[in-house]
Amino acid sequence: MITSARNARILHIRELFGQRKAREASGEFALEGVRLLEEALRSGWEARQVLYSAELSARGQELLAECRARGAEVEEAMPHALQAAADTENPQGILAVFARRELALPEQPDFVVVADGLRDPGNLGTLLRSAAAAGAQAALLAPGVADPFSPKVLRAGMGAHFRLALRAWNFAQIAAYLKPACRVLIAESGEGTACWQTDLRAPLALLVGGEAEGASPEARALADGYITIPMPGQSESLNAAVAAGVLLFEVVRQRALSA
Repeated sequence: MITSARNARILHIRELFGQRKAREASGEFALEGVRLLEEALRSGWEARQVLYSAELSARGQELLAECRARGAEVEEAMPHALQAAADTENPQGILAVFARRELALPEQPDFVVVADGLRDPGNLGTLLRSAAAAGAQAALLAPGVADPFSPKVLRAGMGAHFRLALRAWNFAQIAAYLKPACRVLIAESGEGTACWQTDLRAPLALLVGGEAEGASPEARALADGYITIPMPGQSESLNAAVAAGVLLFEVVRQRALSA
């Protein structure tokens, strides 16, 4: 049993939660809570290490048995030690370390989302969650986007990371993958064709820029057009992740009608 908050495993997990450099150097990330661990295991990801405390629920205990069966190192920790490593005040009695993986990209992209300038972890995680729910094949993350495996993005993503192919690429790589297979449309507030009047059935990459500055010049150079959400109310714009959700499910709606 781990009793000290200075234990090497506790310190390693704390680093994974708190430092992007640590995540990139080790090729690992940490998550907390029963729900996220459940989503990861259900999607076929295998934990390397799992720490738990006596506070863990019966549902969590079942996951421990599954982790042990898959070869993970499972160890009990005192609640204060576990809390010292956690990113939130309530880690639900369980923390886990996973190796980062890259899910396969389709050779011929048909429905992809590109994030550009999304630095807010909650926005990025919500975008990934919506993209996975809408059936997007991949999310391409341009330079400057938040680390997808940071704890806040993982929590907001609610398991999307384990089902959606993610790539952190520069614009040359993004262009090489998308062109000429996909039309690239930038979501723009007040500019472009209304989404209801845009044919979204053909292979498509939807590019979502940051709320403060919008799409970058590099993104605009890649664009084949602009798409907007008509807003009859008094607001000038929507939250970036909310706008992306509306557009992603407009793609779903149009494709369902033509199926």
